[in-house]
Amino acid sequence: MSIHSIFEIVMLLCFGFAWPFSIMKSWRAKTAAGKSLLFLLVIILGYIAGIIKCLSDPSGTPTLVLCAYSVNACMVSFDTVLYFRNLRIDKNRVATVNA
Repeated sequence: MSIHSIFEIVMLLCFGFAWPFSIMKSWRAKTAAGKSLLFLLVIILGYIAGIIKCLSDPSGTPTLVLCAYSVNACMVSFDTVLYFRNLRIDKNRVATVNA
């Protein structure tokens, strides 16, 4: 494993430690306020680009980097699903107040 891969894994682990906290906050808050769908989608796109980079590596062997990108992409995707759940909850809350 190259030094570049090690630093990439460290970067992805640092980002990866933040996503469970974001997911938990989204789950508990039950509101989409303060979340940016565009931000989440850009992050997912970045992780997808990283996955494609790993899969197109000339050595052809999956690495820990690929696993880290994949796990992070799954966590951000789950946070995005929670965003839409919370958006629905927000709309229902507004409809109940206005009824």
